[in-house]
Amino acid sequence: MGSVPLALEQFLPEDGFSGTLVGRAWIPGKVAGPAVIALREDGFYDLSDVAPTMSGLLELSDPAATVKQVRGPRAGSVAELVGNSGAVFDPHKPYLLAPCDLQVIKAAGVTFASSLIERVIEEQARGDPARAEAVRKQVVGVIGENLRAVKPGSPEALKIKQVLIKQGLWSQYLEVGIGTDAEVFTKAPVLSAVGTGTEIGIHPDSAWNNPEPEIVLAVNSRGEIMGASLGNDVNLRDFEGRSALLLPKAKDNNASCAIGPYLRLFDGTFSLDDVRRSTINLLVKGVEGFILRGASSMAQISRDPLDLVSQSMGRYHQYPDGMVLFLGTMFAPIEDRDQPGGGFTHKVGDVVYISSAKLGALVNRVEFCDRIAPWVYGVGALCKHLAAKGK
Repeated sequence: MGSVPLALEQFLPEDGFSGTLVGRAWIPGKVAGPAVIALREDGFYDLSDVAPTMSGLLELSDPAATVKQVRGPRAGSVAELVGNSGAVFDPHKPYLLAPCDLQVIKAAGVTFASSLIERVIEEQARGDPARAEAVRKQVVGVIGENLRAVKPGSPEALKIKQVLIKQGLWSQYLEVGIGTDAEVFTKAPVLSAVGTGTEIGIHPDSAWNNPEPEIVLAVNSRGEIMGASLGNDVNLRDFEGRSALLLPKAKDNNASCAIGPYLRLFDGTFSLDDVRRSTINLLVKGVEGFILRGASSMAQISRDPLDLVSQSMGRYHQYPDGMVLFLGTMFAPIEDRDQPGGGFTHKVGDVVYISSAKLGALVNRVEFCDRIAPWVYGVGALCKHLAAKGK
């Protein structure tokens, strides 16, 4: 399908290089491989001598201060790096990768009331998009359209649960949406996430799927949130709607997890409160001229990011290399694309733009997951690379 054109102005946050921006890039040369990089106004810099892995960088006591103090060798201009990052690129020049490596890739689901309702609809419709509109009217008639004010696990939430059970509409999605325990699942294997400009994958057997624009937190092994990025938790609504036991097949396919374009570390310009105030914008451009727009406001999330992190790792779940955590989305598209009542689903060639003021833009093109270049660079390959570099 060709590469997705990336503009530097779109790639950067609204405040440019004022924050601490780090990422990963493939650096060609005698020992070609991935390197942790710092993105600065005068170029991007290889931080391998300080942190051979992104996971290792986040284990430092103050990663942002370290990145600002350590220069590292210049590897090229940011404009050239961005221009060579995509589905088609020159392998002899540096290109961007997803800004995570050894971290476990986790995701929280059903964290927004609007997406909660859509998940119930998927389940009630048994993954059939043709039935979704009729089911939507029934579910909204009982639940209502706004559960945002309901605090998960509260007495009010438990009362709603009893009412829905009597109506025959209680759902596993309502359990994690307004119950005590959050839904947290493993989205993808370590090192499998793709970066900005590349292709993202949907299963060719899926007839009902959509992007999920989200903020992704970077958390070290001590459970400390060190920064954030953008992510696309590509989802097959028909697979998951048929059965929640199909979640791995609905969520974990070749190139179905995109993270990027970089990781913005917490510092004086960016904090967890900025994450809480963020709006994540979505734009889908279809090859036939179809346009889909949406937005997800973190102010409407049902569970605070700190709560989601504490439920994801700690006494019962340890991740010695840290984790990246998708925070969920309130966006679940219902606009008709082809025929009335048919709703939205992806088509090959769609270009998905996920953006936020302080995190830039993550851009990917949709392709069937079996047509995308196979994922071959895993943990073993990274270990060999680091050994060859003497790291």
